[in-house]
Amino acid sequence: MTVATKRLALVTGGNQGIGLATVRRLLASGVQVLAVDLADDNLVDLPLHRLVVNLAAKDAPARIVDAITALGSGLDILVNNAGVGGSRRLADSDDLLIDRIVDINLRAVLRLTRDCLPLMKSGASIVNVASVFGEVGFPGSTAYAVTKAGISQFTRQLASEISEKGIRVNAVAPGLIRTPMTETRLERDTSYRDAMLGATPLRRVGLPEDVASVIGFLVGEDASFVNGQVIAVDGGWLTCRYLA
Repeated sequence: MTVATKRLALVTGGNQGIGLATVRRLLASGVQVLAVDLADDNLVDLPLHRLVVNLAAKDAPARIVDAITALGSGLDILVNNAGVGGSRRLADSDDLLIDRIVDINLRAVLRLTRDCLPLMKSGASIVNVASVFGEVGFPGSTAYAVTKAGISQFTRQLASEISEKGIRVNAVAPGLIRTPMTETRLERDTSYRDAMLGATPLRRVGLPEDVASVIGFLVGEDASFVNGQVIAVDGGWLTCRYLA
């Protein structure tokens, strides 16, 4: 298979965590990948295309579309993974914090997806990375939870709007996953760790590869009739929450 005939995937936040695991998963399945992030130090040894860009920047969607167009083919897979945490209770959230979280976690996703849609044809697939915190209330994560709830609804809304073109739209909602973004909180915040791990029936912290494997399924032919879904990848936390 030549590069020109490979499916092309765009993965945002591809330099670490779930994004990096997804990049590796797609490469292993023979997909050509364009990875976008604020840095690319973990990508330099991988056989892919990469672009360093701040997704919150006004020109970010145009730069990414130009990079895709330069590869000489349309876009077959879009994985909207990039996101930031650090959320707090609403009373403790200043404008700077709210703007940072909303700009990256929600606004950038809508802008980039909108501008990528003209490059996508029938058979293409979009997967958004939501969160279990967007499905239920969880104290101390207001802005983050609201943006992830928005991603879940965006998934359903977009599926209703573009599926007639043969483009599927789904989302994954990770639970407690060990990533660079969650590592510090897992080590320092015992109440958070206990509330998440102690309420996960499988009794373990998830790995980025656990989420990447579901993303790999959703963009593949085996999921050709899966559309408009938000799939929890959380060891059962969302539906079976309990403490030992």
